[in-house]
Amino acid sequence: MRRLGYDEGMDRSADWSACLAVERNPERLAGAWAFRGTRVPVSALFTNLTGGATVDEFTEWFPGVTKEQVNLVLEHAAQGLRAPLAA
Repeated sequence: MRRLGYDEGMDRSADWSACLAVERNPERLAGAWAFRGTRVPVSALFTNLTGGATVDEFTEWFPGVTKEQVNLVLEHAAQGLRAPLAA
């Protein structure tokens, strides 16, 4: 399996500020959301999962990102998908 890097495909309409596992700093990664305490963009998780990687592989490929952080991000994304659409 090939490790994939940064991808602009992440849904930027989600309110990631409510997810404790991530942070955004305009000085790093062009202000993209990243896993807290790392330079790993959140979009890399979705890119790699879409490419067939497992959570274990992702955390192995990106040291510093924990399974707990990944699970929080996935739960946050799932909540966003369940949220009602604004009229």
